[in-house]
Amino acid sequence: MGEYAKTTTGVIFTLSQYVSGTILAATAFGLLLVTGLSAAGVLPWLDLSLAFGAQPIDQAGIWVQSGVTVFAVMLLFYLPSHFRVARLETSHRQFQLSMEDVARAYARVHAEDRKGAFRMSAEFDAVRERLVFLRDHPELGSLEPEVLEVAAQMSRVSQELASTYSDRNVARAREFLRQRQDEVEELEQRIVMAKQINSELRRWTQEVELEESMAESQLRRLRDDLREILPELDGLDVEPGPTQGRVIGLPHRAAAE
Repeated sequence: MGEYAKTTTGVIFTLSQYVSGTILAATAFGLLLVTGLSAAGVLPWLDLSLAFGAQPIDQAGIWVQSGVTVFAVMLLFYLPSHFRVARLETSHRQFQLSMEDVARAYARVHAEDRKGAFRMSAEFDAVRERLVFLRDHPELGSLEPEVLEVAAQMSRVSQELASTYSDRNVARAREFLRQRQDEVEELEQRIVMAKQINSELRRWTQEVELEESMAESQLRRLRDDLREILPELDGLDVEPGPTQGRVIGLPHRAAAE
C-alpha cells in the first residue's frame, strides 16, 4: 500500500509538472502573438489607467502588456531544462522502484534457495524453476515479468552463496558456537573455583604455619622455664637412652636388718 501511494504521488507530480510547463508555453506564445498583432495595429493595446502618486503614467497598458510578454518569453528558455530534470526524476523514480522490486523478489527466492527448495542444476532449468516460484508467490505476482526474471537470474548466480550459507549450515555453525560458548563458560567457572580453592589452601597453610610457630615458641618457653626450675637438667640428655641406662642400682643391706 505504501509503495502504491508513493508511485501514485510521483505520477501526479510528474503530470502536474508537464501540464504547468505546457500552460506556460501556451501562455507565452499567446502573449507574444497578441503583442505582435498589437504592435502591427491589428489588435488594440491593453488599456490601463495607472498613476505613480499624483503623476499619471502614459501608455501604461502598452508597458504592462510588453513587460508581461517579455517575462513569459524569458520563462520559455527555462522549459527545456525543466522538462529534462522532470524526465531524469521520472527515470530515477522508475529505476528506484524497479530496483526495490528486484531486491524484494530476490530476497524471497534467495531465502527459499537457502532452504534447499530448488534442485535443478542446469542454468536454464534453474532460472525457470526460480521464475515459476516467483510467479506463484502471493506477494510477488503483481510484479513485472522483467523484474521477476532479473531476480531469478540473480538467485541463480548466487546459488553457490546460498548453498554455502544455507539454513542448515548456518544452524550448524550457530550450534557449534553455542557449544564453544558453553565450554568457555564452564572453563571460567572451573577457573573461579580453582582460584577459590587456591585462596583457601593458602589461607589454611598460613594458619598452620602460624600455629606451628606458636607451638614451637611455647615449647621453647617451657624448656627455658624448666631449666630455670631444674638447673641440673642442663647436662642431661632429653633423648631417651637404652633400657640399661635406666636401671638404678640399690645398696645391699646387712642381713641383720
